[in-house]
Amino acid sequence: MAASDTHRAQQQIDEIEALSSIYGDDWCVVDEDEKIYCIKISDCLDQPKWTLCLQVILPPGYPTAEPPIYQLNAPWLRGQDYTELANSLEEIYVQNLGESILYLWVEKIREVLVEKAQSSDPEPDIRKTTEEVDEDDGDDFLLDYQPIQEDQIKMLNYMTSESQEDEELPPIHHGNPVTDRRSTFQAHLAPVVTTRQVKRVLEKLYENKKIASATHNIYAYRIYCEDKQTFLQDCEDDGETAAGGRLLHLMQILDVHNVLVVVSRWYGGILLGPDRFKHINNCARNVLVE
Repeated sequence: MAASDTHRAQQQIDEIEALSSIYGDDWCVVDEDEKIYCIKISDCLDQPKWTLCLQVILPPGYPTAEPPIYQLNAPWLRGQDYTELANSLEEIYVQNLGESILYLWVEKIREVLVEKAQSSDPEPDIRKTTEEVDEDDGDDFLLDYQPIQEDQIKMLNYMTSESQEDEELPPIHHGNPVTDRRSTFQAHLAPVVTTRQVKRVLEKLYENKKIASATHNIYAYRIYCEDKQTFLQDCEDDGETAAGGRLLHLMQILDVHNVLVVVSRWYGGILLGPDRFKHINNCARNVLVE
């Protein structure tokens, strides 16, 4: 174990000890080995109106090299509320790169709950069951800062609108599904030479009810443009933050071109943490090799 790894492991142990003493019964160890923890946060009043559960997974690189993977759970938390809170947490992470940030996250969430309690926000409708929340709000957010290549996106829109004629649908190959802790992953592949074909394949896949019902359909494509000797490439996370970029990276490493890979994930209610990226890439690699 390298010195930096030992140091990181010690930092994690120290932070967890501090948090469990600060938050007492509200701090819960879900899985010690997998480093999964849960913190119940409320608006501090005797009879709390607003409560939220923050679930975090600490990856090996946290705090110096990787952010915690997290999920925010509350029946009332959705849409704009979720986005705003997630953005605040990401901001705290960026401002304190390399430092232990869970305490800052918990207190930020508490601050938001206290504001809600003091403002004229109607109380959360307790009758709403948690089933109403999206079955899996992106499973767990992995903060990943990658500049969006807007030129590529504009280029895709431009090229798609340019090709008026309907191109034929390429053949689609389906890989073998892989299941882990009730989550299932399956890759689909099609040879493509234009962005119009990418669009046709995606439309065709979404006609399949099972694929359309997947929690995430992550995809990436690389098309080699002979005349410009450049690649036209793009990817889509579909709610599984950073997964599309990782898939595209795998395709670059394997030096594949003129191909679209889609990986469907059906979430089974158990967080897989970083393992989900392993399954996504393995499914993609297998279908590419086949």
